[in-house]
Amino acid sequence: MPAEPQPASPIKDFDGFVALLRQRRPTLPKRLKQVADHALAHLDDMAFGSTAQIAERAGVQASTLVRFAQALDYSGFSEMQEVFRSRLRRQVVDHRERLAALRGTQAATGGAVALLEGFVHASETSLTQVKAAIRPADLDAAVTLLAGARTIVLVGARRMFPIVSYLAYAFGKLGIRAVLVDNVAGLGPEQAAIAGPGDVVLAVSYAPYAAMTVEIAAAAHRRGVPVLALTDSALSPLAENCRLWLEVAEADYGAFRSVAATFAVAMTLAVATAEKSGLSADPDLDR
Repeated sequence: MPAEPQPASPIKDFDGFVALLRQRRPTLPKRLKQVADHALAHLDDMAFGSTAQIAERAGVQASTLVRFAQALDYSGFSEMQEVFRSRLRRQVVDHRERLAALRGTQAATGGAVALLEGFVHASETSLTQVKAAIRPADLDAAVTLLAGARTIVLVGARRMFPIVSYLAYAFGKLGIRAVLVDNVAGLGPEQAAIAGPGDVVLAVSYAPYAAMTVEIAAAAHRRGVPVLALTDSALSPLAENCRLWLEVAEADYGAFRSVAATFAVAMTLAVATAEKSGLSADPDLDR
């Protein structure tokens, strides 16, 4: 008598969970797809909310959360919720672990010069990769989308906040109407709610994805507001909640990732949008 197939072991890491969810989502029933979309758009809520709270916000029954977890090989919702909590724990210790890992490399004995060489090499790698990754047609489409917007709403958090801050500065200097969502007092979603169908939300986030950025992009996408995303993978939750996304995968040195490619793409979008709109660059743009 043939042996019964063994149940698959549940995935414990968040990136693996997202990859599995992307793979299985097309075959999920309607209600489970609804939970999947809510989960990727509300990462912190999934980590800390109770079953009843999450079910209410997702618009499903609590039992649907259990069925969703089981469809992804977990014994129940609580086991799956640990994956979302592990993502947050990883963020807390991440930079200390990176620094410890860096001490075990050549940079530990080479001092600041070795660090500089390592980070410059990572930046060079990132810039080479982004040229190969972004298709010209997608870049042109992104510029056309931005140039046609009444207002560009800029969303990014943590490591990506400097990117959208620069874009706010550049668009302002170029005479392009843009609003930076700075999330002061936790009002990011309310700030971004000004975006309407004639506007564009430009959202930037890489793994581990900032919950606020994902939530704002998803909400705008549901309202019919065009969303342009800069993100690192087709598995990104931003890729599911946008009209168009550009892939920007940054290289790292000692687990500290470059932002060189992202800045290059941001500068390209700003200047190309101005050119598409027939605007002239402010001579003070580089100051």
